[in-house]
Amino acid sequence: MPHTHKGKRQLKRAVYAGSFDPVTNGHLWMIREAVDLFDELVVAIGVNPEKRCTFDVEERLDMLRAVTRGFSKLKVEVFENQFLVNYAQSIDANYIVRGIRTATDYEYERTMRYINSDLHADITTIFLLPPREYAEVSSTMVKGLMGPAGWEQMIRQYVPEPVYRKLVNYYQQQG
Repeated sequence: MPHTHKGKRQLKRAVYAGSFDPVTNGHLWMIREAVDLFDELVVAIGVNPEKRCTFDVEERLDMLRAVTRGFSKLKVEVFENQFLVNYAQSIDANYIVRGIRTATDYEYERTMRYINSDLHADITTIFLLPPREYAEVSSTMVKGLMGPAGWEQMIRQYVPEPVYRKLVNYYQQQG
């Protein structure tokens, strides 16, 4: 039952964050699942100055907006220089959505969930386990496949069409 305050139903707002460099079909699966669970979903690109990204923030925003255009209860935003749980609080999100693909992901995310709870006990972390076909898909894996003969067909199955076009264009510009 959604939280209530003085008889009013509280909006169930969640944030799903990542670097999205680039957006994969695994990310899109997470977004589809989360958008059905909440009244509003904020998909947030977390900017980490220590992490070297292939695409700049504007390019990642464009890709995310292109692949989420059809979702009415969704916003795409950027946050930087703050913990995810603090960002969630700043946008009045009561949930954080995280994906778990491996045992390593689980260990890391479990630790972060407890730390987040220490900082803001009122924000709940929800874990989603993607189906097998997305469990091994990551942005790093997709970028690692680029280059050898036939890479275009290989990655096509792992990313949405607008992202595929962006990756092909990026590779052509690099070569």
